[in-house]
Amino acid sequence: METTVDKIRRVGKRVIEMLVEKNQAYGDSATSPVNIFSKGNAVDSLCARIDDKLSRIKNNETITPDVEDTVEDLVGYLILLLIAREDDGIVEINLPDEPVDVTDGKTWETTTT
Repeated sequence: METTVDKIRRVGKRVIEMLVEKNQAYGDSATSPVNIFSKGNAVDSLCARIDDKLSRIKNNETITPDVEDTVEDLVGYLILLLIAREDDGIVEINLPDEPVDVTDGKTWETTTT
């Protein structure tokens, strides 16, 4: 039987793979916006995208396949927001150098600077 930890790993891997695929397709546009129309920095641009995704979820009464994709996109944008905030020196993400086995008690933390 798949445990919650297994599910976290499976879903996390799927989101990471989606982010990597989109990064390869679009370049680093999320964390280094091209600013053709918008002049916002990466954090502001990502927050706008997150607002759009939250609005789409809010305006649907049920979780349909389209909304499920929106939920996955939202998770991806939140990960990118952490990265952009770290790049801007807003937050420091302290991760171990080695991959973490979530069953071994190690944790990671963020520190606002």
